[in-house]
Amino acid sequence: MSVFLGIDTSNYTTSTAIYDTDSQKIEQSKKLLPVKDGELGLRQADAVFAHVKQLGDVTERLFLSGGHMISAVGASFRPRDVDGSYMPCFMVGETAARVAAAAMGVPLYRFSHQAGHVAAALYSAGRLDLMDKRFIAFHLSGGTTEGLLVEPSDEYVLRCTKVAGSLDLKAGQAVDRVGALLGLAFPAGAELEKLAEKSEVRFKIKATMKGENCCLSGIENRCEDMLKNGASPCDVAKRCLCEIEAALVGMTRELLAAYGDLPLVYAGGVMSNAMIRGDIEREFGGLFAEPQFSSDNAAGIAVLAARRSAERGA
Repeated sequence: MSVFLGIDTSNYTTSTAIYDTDSQKIEQSKKLLPVKDGELGLRQADAVFAHVKQLGDVTERLFLSGGHMISAVGASFRPRDVDGSYMPCFMVGETAARVAAAAMGVPLYRFSHQAGHVAAALYSAGRLDLMDKRFIAFHLSGGTTEGLLVEPSDEYVLRCTKVAGSLDLKAGQAVDRVGALLGLAFPAGAELEKLAEKSEVRFKIKATMKGENCCLSGIENRCEDMLKNGASPCDVAKRCLCEIEAALVGMTRELLAAYGDLPLVYAGGVMSNAMIRGDIEREFGGLFAEPQFSSDNAAGIAVLAARRSAERGA
């Protein structure tokens, strides 16, 4: 039996996961970082402290089902695989992974949080075979809105090269800011989606595109104007999501035109939205993760650790 432990300490969630390559099953344990009412996230110092407080409990819950003979440990240690990509919160998970790997005498492998998101989406969609191929992925979350050209890599397992993105506000930021306007708790994605489902308005939105890139900074102001002019909260919520979807469609079309008919994978917390998922699947046949593998999680990190271990014959 080959079992791999993944640890991810993002700016949203403390997460651990175990991936059993024999059964192809993943067990997860994760907990959102605590954010005070009315606030839109945490300072890095507060996020680090929250992870220190939560990681022990999250890991203990993961192992409640019994002991596991771990073959290797994977950790996210930076947001993206580019020079200068750094956030202190990832140091908590990386340090814990170093301790665990050293204590068990097994290899430690480091990956980016973004690569973990893409790997989790591939696992959830049942398409781990794409790890050997070239494809286009989109990563939409609170801190990232990017289109990626993904290729197999000896160095990273998955090399994610940014080829499109938002030039200003990120999709998750737009969701949380509009959510705050509507009095929703942070992070607002799930509640905003439930609210938008009640709307019967059909919006025709033209995305603001600059080549393959999009601009999302006007979403908050347009939604605020709607609310001031008496629009119902459900219509405001739907307008926000429709604007994000229009930008995503625009980027998808641009990248398909630039790189050809490659497989499309959609990852990140914003991509757990059922409305956006349904429309993109119908138009482009894109691959999506289930919600538990869309939001921040360590599952993809465990999958990447298994892949790296196999490549090195460990």
